[in-house]
Amino acid sequence: MPDTQIVVGAAILRDGAVLAAQRSHPPQMRGRWELPGGKVDPGESDTAALVRECEEELGVRIAPLRRLGGDVSFPARVGGPAAVLRVWLAELPDGQPEPRALEHLSLRWLKADALSEVDWLPADVPFLTDIRPLLVG
Repeated sequence: MPDTQIVVGAAILRDGAVLAAQRSHPPQMRGRWELPGGKVDPGESDTAALVRECEEELGVRIAPLRRLGGDVSFPARVGGPAAVLRVWLAELPDGQPEPRALEHLSLRWLKADALSEVDWLPADVPFLTDIRPLLVG
């Protein structure tokens, strides 16, 4: 997949809940929810990109633990490269501040019974099956 853009997402768990982030842009995705993360830069590892993206988006340094599931393809975009999402289970090490919505509209900690309360982006939805058993409620 040399021309495929790799995008990484963090399933950050704390106290039986996962952190969800509400998109602020682009306009067609505004208001929908995702796992925080972003694009992997050339020469960057998935986990290094995940740590960097969470620092930029949330103001926290996460600790990636393990991959969840396989690659999930993003819907095709006219003029854009093919892209896949890879999600990593992650935690906030002791001493980290509360995550802040630096690039998102808002953040929510969701327990299992609240996962369906938000409008998830399509690429994130398949990972909810792997995340749900790790949550309470």
